[in-house]
Amino acid sequence: MIANSLQPLWLSWARELQALGQTGLSYSTTNYDIQRYRRLLEIAAEIIENYSNCPREELVENFRIQPGYATPKIDIRGAIVRDGKILLVQERIDNCWCMPGGWADVGETPSEAVVREVREESGFIVMPRKIIGIYDANRGGIPIEFYHAFKIIFLCDIIGGEACASEETLAVNFFNPDALPALSSNRTNTRHISDIFEHLRDPNRPPVFD
Repeated sequence: MIANSLQPLWLSWARELQALGQTGLSYSTTNYDIQRYRRLLEIAAEIIENYSNCPREELVENFRIQPGYATPKIDIRGAIVRDGKILLVQERIDNCWCMPGGWADVGETPSEAVVREVREESGFIVMPRKIIGIYDANRGGIPIEFYHAFKIIFLCDIIGGEACASEETLAVNFFNPDALPALSSNRTNTRHISDIFEHLRDPNRPPVFD
């Protein structure tokens, strides 16, 4: 595994061990193999516990309930720009700001997910217009969480609704890209915002991808 220079090496090791353990358990047929792959999950949890305040027992339980072959999760974000300002929501979890979005649900198309997430977190009804980019959410900043994730950012147009906070958000507002509030950088960072405004300046610009 190639570690991100902004991501600690111990986290890369722990993530890879967890993925190997999860995938191995999905295909194990003997008690020997099951015990061996469970031990990989325990080692991953021990590494994380040693470098953080996360209890080992909770980590192991969380790892064990992850189903099937280990694959990246999908984080969806809606980029909405009005009068040259970008829509951001203030997250309750850290009091910082980001584009509305979150995990895609099973059974949803990516475009359905962004419409749902934007409405839930900001109150606005939107129509996705194009993809700004597909990013590796665990590189170029603070990982979105322990599990590997891809981030898809859609450029969206408002077609209804009104600004409204939610159970997950404290406030909703539009900001000038040159005067941004403190960002929840694992959800939205300055690269994402820069790419959005580059697309607006050049509508023929192709989507960004890592």
